Amino acid sequence: MFIDIHSHLEACKNISLSKIISNSQKAGVEKILTCGTDKKTNREVLNLSKDYEEVEACLGVYPSETLKLSESELDKEIGFIKSYKENIVAIGEVGLDLNEPSLGDEKKTLEKQKNALKKFVELSKEIDKPLVIHSRKAETETIEFLESLNAKKVLMHCFSGKKKLIRRIIDNGWYLSVPANIKNATHFQKLVELTPIEQLFCETDSPFLHPDKLPDNEPANVVESYKKIAEIKGISLKDVEEKIEGNYYKLFGNND
Repeated sequence: MFIDIHSHLEACKNISLSKIISNSQKAGVEKILTCGTDKKTNREVLNLSKDYEEVEACLGVYPSETLKLSESELDKEIGFIKSYKENIVAIGEVGLDLNEPSLGDEKKTLEKQKNALKKFVELSKEIDKPLVIHSRKAETETIEFLESLNAKKVLMHCFSGKKKLIRRIIDNGWYLSVPANIKNATHFQKLVELTPIEQLFCETDSPFLHPDKLPDNEPANVVESYKKIAEIKGISLKDVEEKIEGNYYKLFGNND
């Protein structure tokens, strides 16, 4: 089966969810992991996973969203996520982000984001769920911090860091997910060249990162990532499909 390891289905506003699921089924995409980013979307994601058999829920708080929460508000949301541990497959989307200039003082921003990420790493260990990690413009800081916390079950989503950091992720035994825009993105093509297929996943980040630079990406397009991996690795599409399915059960366990 094909798996979209990272999407935001609640943000897909221009295509109906029933159409998205129908298109995915036609493309052979049998699992779609969709990530919450705040209190509102976490609840939407949970509902989607109840409504659609193919959809698996990941709950978390996006790095910039953690800055809007007090310590007690963050702890309350973490408590909510913990209470639904049997209904989710991962904790995400969480991590660090230094891309947004509106965030203010970088040192204070990073400190507060790290405080939140530490709580999510601890939760990951407590409930034995992988982390889906965002690291935009903070790739080195994110890797160093996760290493300092001895994080084990880690999926680096849409990683844009340098080759030496990709190699460090590989050496740590973590995983990397490749978006469908690998079709035209040389960075992700190089990432696939460097990364053993045993540590790769495919994603769409729907509704973002359309493989043909169009609006409204959807999980059916994850097949483009699989095709490109097959081309780069010089193996069959079927082999890629089977390898990544094996990676899924290794990292996420059997959630059926």
